[in-house]
Amino acid sequence: MNTEDNPLLSMSGLPPFSRLRPEHVVPAIEHIIADNLKQVDTMLAANSHYTWENLVQPLEDMDERLDRVWSPVSHMNSVVNTEALRETHNDCLPKLSHYGTAMGQNVTLFNAYRSIADSDEYQKMDIAQKKIIDNALRDFHLSGVDLPEDKKARFKTIQEELSNLTSKYENNLLDATNTWQKIITDEAVLSGLPESARALAKQTAEQKEIDGWVFNLEFPSYIAVMTYADDQTLRKEVYTAYATRASDQGPHAKQWDNSPLMEDILRLRQESAQLLGFDNYPQRSLATKMAATTTQVLDFLNDLAVRSLPIAKKDYNELETFARDECNATMLDTWDIAYYSEKLRQKKYNITQEELKPYFPDDHVIGGMFKVVGRLYGITIKAVEGIDTWHDDVRFYEIRDNKNELCGQFYLDLYARPHKRGGAWMDECISRQRRGQELQTPVAYLTCNFSPPIGDDPALLTHDEVVTLFHEFGHGLHHMLTKIDYPAVAGTSGVAWDAVELPSQFMENWCWQREALDLISGHYQTGKPLPQDMYEKLLAARNFQAGMQMVRQLEFALFDFRLHMEYDPDDKFDIYGLLDEIRDQVAVIKPPSFNRFAHGFSHIFAGGYAAGYYSYKWAEVLSADAFSKFEEKGIFDSETGKHFLQTILEQGGSREPMELFVEFRGREPTIDALLRHNGLVA
Repeated sequence: MNTEDNPLLSMSGLPPFSRLRPEHVVPAIEHIIADNLKQVDTMLAANSHYTWENLVQPLEDMDERLDRVWSPVSHMNSVVNTEALRETHNDCLPKLSHYGTAMGQNVTLFNAYRSIADSDEYQKMDIAQKKIIDNALRDFHLSGVDLPEDKKARFKTIQEELSNLTSKYENNLLDATNTWQKIITDEAVLSGLPESARALAKQTAEQKEIDGWVFNLEFPSYIAVMTYADDQTLRKEVYTAYATRASDQGPHAKQWDNSPLMEDILRLRQESAQLLGFDNYPQRSLATKMAATTTQVLDFLNDLAVRSLPIAKKDYNELETFARDECNATMLDTWDIAYYSEKLRQKKYNITQEELKPYFPDDHVIGGMFKVVGRLYGITIKAVEGIDTWHDDVRFYEIRDNKNELCGQFYLDLYARPHKRGGAWMDECISRQRRGQELQTPVAYLTCNFSPPIGDDPALLTHDEVVTLFHEFGHGLHHMLTKIDYPAVAGTSGVAWDAVELPSQFMENWCWQREALDLISGHYQTGKPLPQDMYEKLLAARNFQAGMQMVRQLEFALFDFRLHMEYDPDDKFDIYGLLDEIRDQVAVIKPPSFNRFAHGFSHIFAGGYAAGYYSYKWAEVLSADAFSKFEEKGIFDSETGKHFLQTILEQGGSREPMELFVEFRGREPTIDALLRHNGLVA
């Protein structure tokens, strides 16, 4: 294919999604990789004295170009997945891995960076430039630049294999999720389900030209059944299908089984860490994080578990008593927990997520969220029409500062649909970069999986979904409001992984404030904000089963960290034996033996959270403490908002997160606010 005919190679500005085809991908990636390697060789040969201008800046430009081209491909693979796109995406993974490792193991390039770090020029660089040099030197070591040639080759092979295995894991999970469905023709089976869940199931059936109602494993459908369906047999069937996805159990047992992939991923991560001189993979993971040692992480998690478990047990005992005494339940199975919890919540607080939904039509929530951040940071956000996107549901917005200067743009893809990866996330489309007088505007993808509009009504969000939207928008603001002009440390890039959740979890707090909810909420028929009595019930119910929720997250975090720390390829390692041991320590809910949670734990097997899932709780300490300053000063205090903007959001990864936090808060973080917000202290 002629490079001029390839939109990935000729694009400037936003990606031309409607013109991108699977056949464009491999030629574009191969062309850029070859071009970059040639440029590196030329630069290294042409200079004996290396500087920012003749080495680092050109490399920044090369990395940015490759990221720009790969970004829409990777994104489309997640949100409009097809066999052809998946195949070409997977074809590129080993090429990208090979290129990254080859660059990281280039001794001449490493020595060139080292000579810059030792030069007088380094002392005159700005903070962000120094951080890029320092990070690069660290990353050369983490790519195996110091290894003998045979071990370098082995390390490179491992990285390529891991990129293939993690992608295969994610694809298995997507296929297993997409394939299962439950067709219901007897309306009596739908007893207990709210009208919105029935309408979504009816709409799904009509789209598939099926009579009746169709439920699937997309999250809005799954959670509705688990929370509201009176039919225990239906709940068990849906739970079983969800809890056994991509495993050796359940309705599609062994069809997309992730078991061998998990073993291989763990073995290769362990081997790669040991090649680099670490005892285990978590030590390697912490080389780029805030936490200093594995002991520090485990002590942090275990301390939280000790504080939370008594409250979690109290939560569970209350649920068990309620289910037995008031609902005549003889025992509580895992597929009963959400169902009876919702009934208990209704009894205690007389409020449900379903009752709240009419007050959170998506357009009103989005507009209100924009007003919240406008008051905090002095920015305005407006929709832009006529932008090329990957799906008709996708919207596009721009952010301008108080001088009306463009500072960011983003795509918003809200609704669940087939062939779209589950969950919610923010990803980078374009990074901020300055080239001479020209400034490249950062662009983000914000992706969720909410229930779509049904019939003529707008999409109505649960309050939980509102919190999720604010969370992802916090990540987006971190990417888009940066003032750092170098992509390697602009926005979320270069930020320690256990601090990257600070801006996202921080944003969630406004979803619970009366003053903010007056902006966010508005009944889809009357426009009236959430009534005060409902707000008081929502607030009262905020920490309902907070102990159970806390130990559930600690179970995931401890499992991830200990799994990567204790995995031994020479021993027949029992992944679920370890999970059972951790559940004995911290959990109050013991799932059935067929549960295959780890087979769907894509955060650690296919995402960026391997030996890093603890980051959610670690960063929650930071975010709760940061928000406590707003509690002291006022939730819309403009000076505090401006200070957070300048010290956290604008700084990106240019400085160490603890240094930035201290600059904002005036001290190091304490755990007090986290415990208070979660109702874990008197």
